[in-house]
Amino acid sequence: MKLGIDFGTTRIVAAAADRGNYPLVSFDAPDGQARDWFPPLVAISGQDRRFGWDAWSVQGDPQWTTIRSIKRLLKHAGPNSELTIGTESYLIAELVTELLFALRRQLRKQSTLAVERGEPLEVMIGVPANANSNQRFLTAEAFRAAGFQVLGILNEPSAASVEFGHRGVASGPGRKDQRRSLLVYDLGGGTFDASLVEIEDSVHTIIATVGLPDVGGDDFDEILADIALETAGVAAERQKLSAAQWFQLCEECRERKEALNPNTRKIVIDLERVQAGWGEVSIAVGDFYERCRPLIERTEAVVVDLLTGKAAGSDEHPLEALYVTGGGSELPAVARVLKENFGRRVRRSAYMRSATAIGLAISADDRSNYLLKDRLARYFGVWREADHGDRIVFDLLFPRGLELPRSGASPLRVARTYWPAHNIGHFRYAECSGIGLDGQPAGDLTVWDDIRFPFDPALREAEDLEAVPVSKSSAMAAQAVEEEYTCDASGMVKVIITNRSAGYRREYALGRWSAKAPRVTAAAVPAKRDWPRRHRESR
Repeated sequence: MKLGIDFGTTRIVAAAADRGNYPLVSFDAPDGQARDWFPPLVAISGQDRRFGWDAWSVQGDPQWTTIRSIKRLLKHAGPNSELTIGTESYLIAELVTELLFALRRQLRKQSTLAVERGEPLEVMIGVPANANSNQRFLTAEAFRAAGFQVLGILNEPSAASVEFGHRGVASGPGRKDQRRSLLVYDLGGGTFDASLVEIEDSVHTIIATVGLPDVGGDDFDEILADIALETAGVAAERQKLSAAQWFQLCEECRERKEALNPNTRKIVIDLERVQAGWGEVSIAVGDFYERCRPLIERTEAVVVDLLTGKAAGSDEHPLEALYVTGGGSELPAVARVLKENFGRRVRRSAYMRSATAIGLAISADDRSNYLLKDRLARYFGVWREADHGDRIVFDLLFPRGLELPRSGASPLRVARTYWPAHNIGHFRYAECSGIGLDGQPAGDLTVWDDIRFPFDPALREAEDLEAVPVSKSSAMAAQAVEEEYTCDASGMVKVIITNRSAGYRREYALGRWSAKAPRVTAAAVPAKRDWPRRHRESR
């Protein structure tokens, strides 16, 4: 069974690939209703844990702490990153894996998905376009550890463009062979992404992608929560609310927000759900929209920069349609602000909360014949010492906009070869949204942990290289070293660093954890006579 799964911040949505159809999967909720989403909730009480609908059922219980938006925690997490609640700490990767295990169990036993006993669940999963390799790696590993077979990872707006193209073809003849320029505006629960896509026949080429990792529907919920507390005259009590009370308040605001329509004038928030005696408050919807407007305008500015070429460093692009999707985009104020600038080109998806999942399911289906040419959304490189250690330069390995290989194809490859001057190599990696005129990272920057590699063969078995002083050694000129970087279809980067002279290597899945968990493998390397006597780069 092949599925597309959109692991969202506030909802997990799944769609199945069923003989050319891509129906959403409905889940049995505790209230007896069928819901086309699964709650990405984790509830903790001491050493007891609950996930999904089980966590949903205890969200009002003060004995339980409910974790909302766990997806947002993945951006800065590694396998050993912990979440501290009170005096207890929990591995984030373990919590996400258990959540996805609960999802897998629900898909098999309490959903509309018809799965044969023992039939594997093969999934295409989505991540934000601005997700770094940490988030991509941890998401894929959590799905695998939970028992899914991961077919690949797609950027969420890229998947939404596939759903748009498929629906356009399915709507009738006359559209299939036309070239169209589409901008996907994907405002979800926790992040905002925008992708400029050129569609011709069944080929989708991603021209450029940018995003905001800190803007989403969750922020609208919190804005409404703050306004409610201010209106009730208890704003000073915000810091005194327990985690359970804050969760209840945000859930109340989310439910009222999602019930809004263009004709709504007042929002009534029941604060009794949070604290007895606080009663209800009535908020003018215009006041709420006005407080949300700066966030919406930030997303609009990203779209304008993308279309004019400022965000991607490319030419200005014409636009046929601005395709609006994502749960956060359902807020009526979003469409209002976008239409002020883009007018009738704004097209709201018929599947605001599920377009990504449907597009992922289409991509998972071998018979759909869609070809998605996706691109890296950020620059990736390593800082190196230059001029005998007198200055640091940034060595760009994979530029933003580089076209990624198709799923199953050979990864992109970059190699660096040299003869070191030190006993230990100290590698410091970074992703960034821009590169300055001086070649150094600019804009949004994600700095990764360092890794160290033993150039000196005497240190090849050393586990803790941080305890070994880095020193220059003329003897290292006899050690031929190669760094080989690969980037796969999902945008994940790995490096194999090899001392070819001494015949040993270490392999790293690059991310914040790489210094702690390299995998050391024995491998045959070509004889030294095959080694080129010059710096070499290949891709």
